Amino acid sequence: MNNRGTLIVVLGPTAVGKTSIAIKIAQKYNAEIISADSRQFYKEIPLGTAAPDKSELRAITHHFIGNLSVTDYFNVSMYEKEVLELLDKKFQDKQLMVMVGGSGLYIDAVCKGIDDLPDADEKLRTELNELFEEKGISALQQKLQELDPVYYKQVDLNNPKRILRALEVSIQTGKPYSSQRKGKAVERPFDIIKIGIEVPREQLNEQIERRLSSMLSNGWLEEAHKVYNFKDHNALNTVGYKELFKFIENEWTLEEATEKIKVNTRRYAKRQMTWFKRDKEIEWFSPSDTNKLYQFIDNRRLLF
Repeated sequence: MNNRGTLIVVLGPTAVGKTSIAIKIAQKYNAEIISADSRQFYKEIPLGTAAPDKSELRAITHHFIGNLSVTDYFNVSMYEKEVLELLDKKFQDKQLMVMVGGSGLYIDAVCKGIDDLPDADEKLRTELNELFEEKGISALQQKLQELDPVYYKQVDLNNPKRILRALEVSIQTGKPYSSQRKGKAVERPFDIIKIGIEVPREQLNEQIERRLSSMLSNGWLEEAHKVYNFKDHNALNTVGYKELFKFIENEWTLEEATEKIKVNTRRYAKRQMTWFKRDKEIEWFSPSDTNKLYQFIDNRRLLF
Protein backbone atom coordinates (compact mmCIF):
# COMPACT_ATOMS: atom_id res chain seq x y z
CA MET A 1 0.00 0.00 0.00
CA ASN A 2 1.35 3.44 -0.90
CA ASN A 3 1.01 6.66 1.06
CA ARG A 4 -1.27 8.43 -1.40
CA GLY A 5 -4.75 9.36 -0.31
CA THR A 6 -7.73 7.41 -1.60
CA LEU A 7 -11.00 8.94 -2.81
CA ILE A 8 -13.93 6.56 -2.50
CA VAL A 9 -16.70 7.62 -4.88
CA VAL A 10 -20.21 6.42 -4.04
CA LEU A 11 -22.54 6.96 -6.98
CA GLY A 12 -25.83 5.78 -8.43
CA PRO A 13 -29.31 6.96 -9.38
CA THR A 14 -31.47 9.27 -7.31
CA ALA A 15 -33.24 7.72 -4.29
CA VAL A 16 -31.12 4.54 -4.33
CA GLY A 17 -29.70 5.15 -0.84
CA LYS A 18 -26.25 6.61 -1.53
CA THR A 19 -26.19 8.99 1.45
CA SER A 20 -26.55 6.31 4.13
CA ILE A 21 -23.94 4.09 2.42
CA ALA A 22 -21.48 7.00 2.18
CA ILE A 23 -21.94 7.82 5.88
CA LYS A 24 -21.28 4.18 6.86
CA ILE A 25 -18.10 4.13 4.76
CA ALA A 26 -16.94 7.47 6.16
CA GLN A 27 -17.53 6.31 9.73
CA LYS A 28 -15.68 3.04 9.20
CA TYR A 29 -12.64 4.66 7.59
CA ASN A 30 -12.52 7.94 9.56
CA ALA A 31 -13.26 9.93 6.41
CA GLU A 32 -15.20 13.08 5.53
CA ILE A 33 -17.81 13.41 2.79
CA ILE A 34 -17.83 15.60 -0.31
CA SER A 35 -21.18 16.01 -2.05
CA ALA A 36 -21.25 15.47 -5.80
CA ASP A 37 -24.90 16.43 -6.12
CA SER A 38 -24.99 19.67 -8.09
CA ARG A 39 -28.24 20.81 -6.43
CA GLN A 40 -27.35 20.05 -2.81
CA PHE A 41 -24.87 22.95 -2.97
CA TYR A 42 -27.77 25.39 -2.55
CA LYS A 43 -28.79 26.22 1.02
CA GLU A 44 -32.37 27.30 0.24
CA ILE A 45 -33.51 23.94 -1.18
CA PRO A 46 -32.46 21.08 1.16
CA LEU A 47 -35.83 19.29 1.02
CA GLY A 48 -36.23 19.21 -2.73
CA THR A 49 -32.66 18.01 -3.24
CA ALA A 50 -32.84 15.34 -0.51
CA ALA A 51 -29.78 16.87 1.15
CA PRO A 52 -28.47 15.10 4.29
CA ASP A 53 -30.53 16.04 7.34
CA LYS A 54 -29.18 17.54 10.57
CA SER A 55 -28.48 14.18 12.21
CA GLU A 56 -26.56 12.98 9.13
CA LEU A 57 -24.58 16.20 8.98
CA ARG A 58 -23.73 15.82 12.68
CA ALA A 59 -22.63 12.20 12.18
CA ILE A 60 -19.94 13.04 9.62
CA THR A 61 -18.30 16.24 8.37
CA HIS A 62 -19.80 17.10 4.96
CA HIS A 63 -18.48 19.48 2.31
CA PHE A 64 -20.38 21.21 -0.52
CA ILE A 65 -23.76 20.94 1.22
CA GLY A 66 -25.69 24.21 1.46
CA ASN A 67 -22.55 26.23 0.76
CA LEU A 68 -24.13 28.41 -1.95
CA SER A 69 -27.24 30.47 -2.57
CA VAL A 70 -29.55 29.77 -5.52
CA THR A 71 -28.55 33.20 -6.85
CA ASP A 72 -24.83 32.29 -6.91
CA TYR A 73 -23.10 31.35 -10.15
CA PHE A 74 -21.28 28.03 -9.89
CA ASN A 75 -20.17 25.59 -12.56
CA VAL A 76 -18.41 22.26 -12.92
CA SER A 77 -15.00 23.84 -13.54
CA MET A 78 -15.24 25.79 -10.30
CA TYR A 79 -16.33 22.62 -8.50
CA GLU A 80 -13.37 20.65 -9.87
CA LYS A 81 -10.91 23.31 -8.72
CA GLU A 82 -12.39 23.65 -5.23
CA VAL A 83 -12.68 19.90 -4.62
CA LEU A 84 -9.10 19.25 -5.74
CA GLU A 85 -7.88 21.98 -3.38
CA LEU A 86 -9.89 20.47 -0.53
CA LEU A 87 -8.57 16.95 -1.22
CA ASP A 88 -4.99 18.21 -1.35
CA LYS A 89 -5.46 19.71 2.11
CA LYS A 90 -7.36 16.77 3.63
CA PHE A 91 -5.00 14.08 2.36
CA GLN A 92 -2.19 15.66 4.38
CA ASP A 93 -3.62 14.01 7.50
CA LYS A 94 -6.35 11.66 6.22
CA GLN A 95 -5.93 8.47 4.22
CA LEU A 96 -9.45 8.42 2.80
CA MET A 97 -12.15 10.83 1.67
CA VAL A 98 -15.62 9.92 0.38
CA MET A 99 -17.41 11.59 -2.51
CA VAL A 100 -21.11 10.84 -2.95
CA GLY A 101 -23.69 11.92 -5.50
CA GLY A 102 -25.48 11.35 -8.74
CA SER A 103 -24.17 14.22 -10.87
CA GLY A 104 -21.99 12.28 -13.29
CA LEU A 105 -20.43 15.33 -14.90
CA TYR A 106 -19.21 16.64 -11.54
CA ILE A 107 -17.84 13.23 -10.50
CA ASP A 108 -16.02 12.88 -13.83
CA ALA A 109 -14.55 16.38 -13.47
CA VAL A 110 -12.86 15.43 -10.19
CA CYS A 111 -11.83 11.92 -11.22
CA LYS A 112 -10.80 12.54 -14.83
CA GLY A 113 -10.63 16.28 -15.44
CA ILE A 114 -12.66 18.39 -17.85
CA ASP A 115 -11.98 18.25 -21.56
CA ASP A 116 -10.56 21.35 -23.22
CA LEU A 117 -13.53 22.50 -25.30
CA PRO A 118 -13.81 25.72 -27.32
CA ASP A 119 -15.31 28.88 -25.85
CA ALA A 120 -18.73 29.79 -27.14
CA ASP A 121 -19.12 31.84 -30.31
CA GLU A 122 -21.34 34.75 -29.22
CA LYS A 123 -23.23 34.94 -32.53
CA LEU A 124 -24.01 31.21 -32.41
CA ARG A 125 -25.02 31.42 -28.75
CA THR A 126 -27.41 34.26 -29.55
CA GLU A 127 -28.96 32.27 -32.42
CA LEU A 128 -29.46 29.18 -30.24
CA ASN A 129 -30.94 31.24 -27.41
CA GLU A 130 -33.37 32.85 -29.85
CA LEU A 131 -34.37 29.38 -31.07
CA PHE A 132 -34.97 28.36 -27.46
CA GLU A 133 -37.07 31.47 -26.73
CA GLU A 134 -39.15 31.17 -29.90
CA LYS A 135 -39.71 27.42 -30.15
CA GLY A 136 -38.94 26.08 -26.68
CA ILE A 137 -36.71 23.34 -25.36
CA SER A 138 -38.19 20.72 -27.71
CA ALA A 139 -36.49 22.48 -30.65
CA LEU A 140 -33.14 22.25 -28.87
CA GLN A 141 -33.75 18.60 -28.01
CA GLN A 142 -34.54 17.77 -31.64
CA LYS A 143 -31.41 19.54 -32.88
CA LEU A 144 -29.25 17.74 -30.32
CA GLN A 145 -30.72 14.37 -31.32
CA GLU A 146 -29.72 15.08 -34.91
CA LEU A 147 -26.20 16.33 -34.15
CA ASP A 148 -25.25 14.11 -31.21
CA PRO A 149 -27.55 11.13 -30.56
CA VAL A 150 -25.08 9.71 -28.01
CA TYR A 151 -25.16 12.76 -25.73
CA TYR A 152 -28.91 13.07 -26.32
CA LYS A 153 -29.34 9.77 -24.45
CA GLN A 154 -27.12 10.88 -21.55
CA VAL A 155 -28.01 14.49 -20.86
CA ASP A 156 -30.82 15.83 -18.67
CA LEU A 157 -33.17 16.75 -21.51
CA ASN A 158 -34.92 19.27 -19.29
CA ASN A 159 -31.73 21.25 -18.74
CA PRO A 160 -31.46 23.84 -21.56
CA LYS A 161 -28.06 25.07 -20.37
CA ARG A 162 -26.44 21.66 -20.92
CA ILE A 163 -28.19 21.17 -24.27
CA LEU A 164 -27.18 24.63 -25.47
CA ARG A 165 -23.54 23.99 -24.56
CA ALA A 166 -23.53 20.65 -26.42
CA LEU A 167 -25.07 22.29 -29.48
CA GLU A 168 -22.54 25.14 -29.41
CA VAL A 169 -19.58 22.76 -29.37
CA SER A 170 -21.08 20.39 -31.96
CA ILE A 171 -21.87 23.18 -34.42
CA GLN A 172 -18.61 25.09 -33.90
CA THR A 173 -16.37 22.06 -34.34
CA GLY A 174 -18.45 20.02 -36.75
CA LYS A 175 -18.06 17.02 -34.44
CA PRO A 176 -20.48 15.60 -31.83
CA TYR A 177 -20.01 17.03 -28.37
CA SER A 178 -19.88 13.51 -26.88
CA SER A 179 -16.91 12.53 -29.05
CA GLN A 180 -14.93 15.45 -27.66
CA ARG A 181 -15.66 14.66 -24.03
CA LYS A 182 -13.76 11.39 -24.13
CA GLY A 183 -10.28 12.81 -23.85
CA LYS A 184 -7.59 11.06 -21.86
CA ALA A 185 -8.23 11.22 -18.14
CA VAL A 186 -5.98 13.53 -16.15
CA GLU A 187 -3.68 11.74 -13.72
CA ARG A 188 -4.66 12.62 -10.15
CA PRO A 189 -2.25 12.60 -7.18
CA PHE A 190 -4.60 10.26 -5.27
CA ASP A 191 -6.14 6.84 -5.84
CA ILE A 192 -9.80 6.43 -6.76
CA ILE A 193 -12.25 3.63 -5.92
CA LYS A 194 -15.66 3.90 -7.60
CA ILE A 195 -18.61 2.16 -5.98
CA GLY A 196 -21.99 2.07 -7.69
CA ILE A 197 -25.19 1.46 -5.72
CA GLU A 198 -28.11 -0.08 -7.60
CA VAL A 199 -31.39 -1.89 -6.98
CA PRO A 200 -33.89 -3.48 -9.41
CA ARG A 201 -35.85 -0.94 -11.46
CA GLU A 202 -39.21 -1.67 -9.77
CA GLN A 203 -37.68 -1.26 -6.32
CA LEU A 204 -36.04 2.03 -7.31
CA ASN A 205 -39.37 3.35 -8.65
CA GLU A 206 -41.03 2.47 -5.33
CA GLN A 207 -38.23 4.21 -3.40
CA ILE A 208 -38.61 7.29 -5.61
CA GLU A 209 -42.35 7.43 -4.87
CA ARG A 210 -41.84 6.97 -1.13
CA ARG A 211 -39.20 9.67 -0.98
CA LEU A 212 -41.30 12.15 -2.97
CA SER A 213 -44.27 11.56 -0.63
CA SER A 214 -42.03 12.10 2.38
CA MET A 215 -40.54 15.28 0.92
CA LEU A 216 -43.98 16.74 0.23
CA SER A 217 -45.28 15.86 3.71
CA ASN A 218 -42.19 17.47 5.26
CA GLY A 219 -42.74 20.86 3.63
CA TRP A 220 -41.28 20.68 0.11
CA LEU A 221 -44.13 22.73 -1.36
CA GLU A 222 -43.54 25.48 1.20
CA GLU A 223 -39.86 25.42 0.25
CA ALA A 224 -40.81 25.82 -3.43
CA HIS A 225 -43.00 28.82 -2.55
CA LYS A 226 -40.07 30.47 -0.75
CA VAL A 227 -37.75 30.22 -3.78
CA TYR A 228 -40.39 30.84 -6.45
CA ASN A 229 -39.17 34.40 -7.11
CA PHE A 230 -35.78 32.94 -8.10
CA LYS A 231 -37.27 30.35 -10.48
CA ASP A 232 -35.31 31.67 -13.48
CA HIS A 233 -31.96 30.90 -11.84
CA ASN A 234 -30.20 27.78 -13.07
CA ALA A 235 -30.14 26.23 -9.58
CA LEU A 236 -33.92 25.82 -9.76
CA ASN A 237 -34.04 24.53 -13.31
CA THR A 238 -34.36 20.99 -12.03
CA VAL A 239 -36.84 18.15 -11.65
CA GLY A 240 -39.29 18.82 -8.84
CA TYR A 241 -39.16 22.58 -8.66
CA LYS A 242 -40.20 23.14 -12.26
CA GLU A 243 -43.30 21.00 -11.71
CA LEU A 244 -44.17 22.59 -8.37
CA PHE A 245 -43.81 26.02 -9.93
CA LYS A 246 -46.49 24.99 -12.46
CA PHE A 247 -48.79 24.27 -9.51
CA ILE A 248 -47.92 27.60 -7.87
CA GLU A 249 -48.78 29.32 -11.17
CA ASN A 250 -52.15 27.48 -11.24
CA GLU A 251 -51.26 25.68 -14.49
CA TRP A 252 -51.44 22.22 -12.86
CA THR A 253 -53.18 20.75 -9.85
CA LEU A 254 -50.95 19.43 -7.08
CA GLU A 255 -51.86 15.91 -8.16
CA GLU A 256 -50.77 16.64 -11.74
CA ALA A 257 -47.52 18.23 -10.57
CA THR A 258 -46.79 15.28 -8.27
CA GLU A 259 -47.40 12.76 -11.03
CA LYS A 260 -45.14 14.71 -13.39
CA ILE A 261 -42.40 14.77 -10.74
CA LYS A 262 -42.62 10.98 -10.40
CA VAL A 263 -42.38 10.45 -14.15
CA ASN A 264 -39.55 12.93 -14.65
CA THR A 265 -37.61 11.59 -11.65
CA ARG A 266 -37.82 8.06 -13.03
CA ARG A 267 -36.55 9.34 -16.37
CA TYR A 268 -33.73 11.20 -14.66
CA ALA A 269 -32.70 8.04 -12.77
CA LYS A 270 -32.62 6.14 -16.06
CA ARG A 271 -30.36 8.79 -17.63
CA GLN A 272 -28.07 8.66 -14.59
CA MET A 273 -27.65 4.90 -14.99
CA THR A 274 -26.98 5.30 -18.72
CA TRP A 275 -24.18 7.74 -17.84
CA PHE A 276 -22.66 5.59 -15.09
CA LYS A 277 -22.86 2.25 -16.89
CA ARG A 278 -20.43 3.48 -19.52
CA ASP A 279 -17.71 3.72 -16.85
CA LYS A 280 -16.09 0.30 -16.49
CA GLU A 281 -14.15 1.40 -13.38
CA ILE A 282 -17.33 1.28 -11.29
CA GLU A 283 -17.96 -1.80 -9.13
CA TRP A 284 -21.67 -2.25 -8.45
CA PHE A 285 -23.27 -3.28 -5.15
CA SER A 286 -26.70 -3.61 -3.57
CA PRO A 287 -27.30 -1.22 -0.63
CA SER A 288 -27.45 -4.28 1.66
CA ASP A 289 -24.01 -5.53 0.58
CA THR A 290 -22.05 -3.44 3.09
CA ASN A 291 -19.69 -6.23 4.17
CA LYS A 292 -18.85 -7.09 0.55
CA LEU A 293 -18.38 -3.39 -0.10
CA TYR A 294 -15.90 -2.98 2.78
CA GLN A 295 -14.00 -6.06 1.63
CA PHE A 296 -13.80 -4.65 -1.89
CA ILE A 297 -12.44 -1.34 -0.58
CA ASP A 298 -9.83 -3.08 1.59
CA ASN A 299 -8.71 -5.34 -1.27
CA ARG A 300 -8.44 -2.43 -3.71
CA ARG A 301 -6.41 -0.37 -1.27
CA LEU A 302 -3.91 -3.23 -0.93
CA LEU A 303 -3.38 -3.13 -4.68
CA PHE A 304 -2.45 0.56 -4.79
